[in-house]
Order: sequence, then structure tokens, then C-alpha cells
Amino acid sequence: MTGEAQRTAPILAREAAGEGLPTHVAIIMDGNGRWAAQRGLPRFEGHRKGIEAIRRAVRTATELGIRYLTVYSFSAENWRRPEEEVSFLMGLLKRFVRHDLAELHSNNVRVRIIGEREGLPSDIRLLLDEAEQLTRTNTGLTLLIAFNYGGRQEIASAVRALARKVKEGLLDPEAIDMDTVSMALDTRDVPDPDLVIRTSGEQRVSNFLTWQTAYSEFVFLPVFWPDFDEASFKAALDEYRRRDRRFGGLSAKAS
Repeated sequence: MTGEAQRTAPILAREAAGEGLPTHVAIIMDGNGRWAAQRGLPRFEGHRKGIEAIRRAVRTATELGIRYLTVYSFSAENWRRPEEEVSFLMGLLKRFVRHDLAELHSNNVRVRIIGEREGLPSDIRLLLDEAEQLTRTNTGLTLLIAFNYGGRQEIASAVRALARKVKEGLLDPEAIDMDTVSMALDTRDVPDPDLVIRTSGEQRVSNFLTWQTAYSEFVFLPVFWPDFDEASFKAALDEYRRRDRRFGGLSAKAS
């Protein structure tokens, strides 16, 4: 069996066992600002309502038995936004962790943070560490929060780490394959996303999980993120079930 077949076979087996449900769903949460603009509200109110949508998504994923949920909360490029908006988003993150962490923990949710932490304010780093440490032994849904994250930046960091190992004589460059690179990423012990959902009608990846989404299915929804609810989530899952995932091979539905 080839390396690619070894990686994809367990995914197919899990899907069969879960009646077509994806093991890992990743969400690009887009449209907070436009949601607010349509209602004549400040952008801040869109971000505030977006937190409520995250709570709904986590509840739905937990109830359905999805094992991994990744949300794109703050990209490495978001620092370019106005200082006042960035400050508000940092405050939202703090409130989310402080107000929701206990409930996530009680619901057996494990929180993981992916993204670059170097250079973050110390209070933010401590908060992220606290969320991970408190929930590290939980066995239910794993909630991955992509914070200060960029897919290309993640790959570049992985390449630097592998280059250091080669330089130190710990790694033969000829031994570097796709699995080696995958194990150097922030998501090293997490299966690649089966499904990526993007809200707001935009149809692009925006530097999100660039390596990991090579074989993901994408569903683009016209709803803005603050309006994303259980029905929206299930509609994306229904679309996913209708897809024929071949991973470069022949159709599983072919006779």
C-alpha cells in the first residue's frame, strides 16, 4: 500500500462508520463586518455576534460526534487591521476563554491552539497556555483555534525546523517525505480536514491550512458568520455527504 493510500484509507473507514460524517471540519468564519454593515451597526458588533456563532458550531459538532473542529479566528494578516479593531478582537479572545473555558472543559472538549505565539502579548500567551493545559486530557471534541495563524507561515516554520535537523545531522534530507513535513506542522497529531466550510459567499482559502487541505472538500455558504447556526452546519454536512471523495483514485461509486 502506498503512503497516500495508507493516509486516506483510515479516513474512508471512519466516514463509513459515521454514516458519511467528516471526522474533521474546518471553518473560515467570514462576514462579521458585512453582517454589521447591513444592519447599520459597528463592525465590533459583528465580531461580538460571531462569538455566539462559534458557541453554536461547537455545540453542533459535539452533538453530532465530529471529532475535530478547527476555526480560523485570527490570521497572521489580521494585524494589518485598524489598531482599535485588533484591540477589540484581542479582548473578545480573552472574554471567550475566560467565560467559555469552564463550560468547554465540563463538556470534555479539548482546546488546541495553532499559530505563531512568539511575539504575542504575554497575557494572550498565558491565556492560550491555560486553555490548552486545563483541557489537555479531555477526550471529546478537539477544538483547534487558529490564532495568529497563516498556512504559508506554518509551512515555512516547518521547513526551518527540518533544515535545523538536517544541519545537526539528525535527519537525512533524502528521508524527507510528505509524512515528515506533516509531522513538523502545528497539526502533527490531527487528521487533515475532510470538510472546509467558508461563510459569507467568498470562495478562497485565505492562507488557511494550506498543506492540510490538499484533499479537503470545500463548501461555500452565502450566510455571514454571525448567522451561521445548526441548520447552516447541517446543510454543509449534507452537501459533503453528496460528494464522491476519490483522493486521486477511481470513484468509489463506480460499478
